[in-house]
Amino acid sequence: MKENPLTPSPFLSRRRMLGAALATGALAAVPGIADAALPRHAAAADYPGPGLVTGDVRVHDPSFVKRPGGGYLVAHTAHGVGLKTSTDRTAFSNAGVVFPSGAPWTTPYTGGDRNLWAPHLSYADGRYHLYYSASTFGSNRSAIFLATSTSGNSGTWNNEGLVVESFTSDDFNAIDPHLQVDAQGRWWLAFGSFWSGLKMVRIDPATGKRHDGTLYSIAGRGGDAIEAPTIFYRGGRYYLFVSFDTCCQGAASTYRIMVGRSSSITGPYVDRNGTAMLAGGGTEVLSGHGSIHGPGHQDVFADTDSDILAYHYYDDNGTALLGLNWLGWDSSGWPYVH
Repeated sequence: MKENPLTPSPFLSRRRMLGAALATGALAAVPGIADAALPRHAAAADYPGPGLVTGDVRVHDPSFVKRPGGGYLVAHTAHGVGLKTSTDRTAFSNAGVVFPSGAPWTTPYTGGDRNLWAPHLSYADGRYHLYYSASTFGSNRSAIFLATSTSGNSGTWNNEGLVVESFTSDDFNAIDPHLQVDAQGRWWLAFGSFWSGLKMVRIDPATGKRHDGTLYSIAGRGGDAIEAPTIFYRGGRYYLFVSFDTCCQGAASTYRIMVGRSSSITGPYVDRNGTAMLAGGGTEVLSGHGSIHGPGHQDVFADTDSDILAYHYYDDNGTALLGLNWLGWDSSGWPYVH
């Protein structure tokens, strides 16, 4: 792993089996250097390590939001949906769970398991919005729910109810939500895992629920492993980050982060080579390297020092940990980690 004097600025998505096991841990890796001249297809050995993070960094499927009063709130897969906080994007602390008394409305989808998956956090109109998944491993009898809170603190979240669900008769899976507002101010929810691929629905900002019944397809691999959509708007383009291959197998996990882009939020998304993401396309952004196994279920957000790629990965003993890297953009407008 390359060493580099830079560390992340102080301003600075499987989920199923880890909720009860997440506990305090630490990681101290120094990021590597990359610049705008980075080769178009960097080898895995060239990827930098995660930036320095400390404290409670055992996490699965992290989602970040910058708090209006300063600092960061992170939601992640756990019993009742886990929460962490950080003032500087380096040191992280346990902040309890969204639903400390449980979420019994999810039982039809979880079979009674309290583990709730792959949340996505955002903040708008004075409230935190949390979309989260309820399912069981390998099933597409799944649902995405919404909760809101004015503070984001544990136990203050209101259940706003069901947003999207899938049935065993469907060819999609309603998990792994990501809310994105487009350049015209319209709200969209991307989601999906395996089956026929990733989907999108329009959201009514007044309710946080579906605007209509239209279901858009945005990426797929012909039934192969793809999940965890993340959409990021930059320079007039929408970038669709996804996770290919498998997670939740500890150090044997093969998750890797891929990307495509489009001028429209509903697609079509294509990779650097022009291959449609609906036809299995995707340009690799980060894959396993050294002691970093199966990086994936990413989140991307803009910060004061850089755009940031957040993700989980597994160390050599199979522990799921938080990874953070700066996200740069080459001269052709494609992202790379550094």
